[in-house]
Amino acid sequence: MTADLDFEALVSQYYASLYQFAFSLTRSESDASDLTQQTFYIWAAKGHQLKDVKKVKSWLFTTLHREFLESHRRRTRFPHHELDEASPELPSVDVDLASQLDGTKVVQLLSEIDDQYQAPVALFYLEDLAYKDISEILCIPLGTVKSRISRGIGQMQLLLSKAPQVLHPARKVAS
Repeated sequence: MTADLDFEALVSQYYASLYQFAFSLTRSESDASDLTQQTFYIWAAKGHQLKDVKKVKSWLFTTLHREFLESHRRRTRFPHHELDEASPELPSVDVDLASQLDGTKVVQLLSEIDDQYQAPVALFYLEDLAYKDISEILCIPLGTVKSRISRGIGQMQLLLSKAPQVLHPARKVAS
């Protein structure tokens, strides 16, 4: 039924009004263009499923609106930040400190964090296992694995920042 709907004719007929609607939603020319193009892309992929040719216009506008809502949810959930803006929030890592660490010192440091974090951190970083595998091995939920790894690494970073003797046990601190 949609065979009599020529794609180019459809674009010519509805592009301007779809773009205008998209611009009213996004308030950005580039985002409105992307949204309009995405709508026509979806039409090219799924438009053949439309049973009633008379509903093409409402289908296109509904699809554009749904795509806008989905992209808005995605941006809200995973906001984009420039690295320069986020740098105050990033943990500071002493490059000299990190380059001097060896496996033995890391294992020693690992033994100093809370017991509940040791196994997940060791399995993830030393054994290179996926979160799912760690979850199955330790019989704990996936979210718990992720939080324990994060908290364990946080404890290790804190220990590193407070205890340079972990790297240089032979050095005497001048009093």
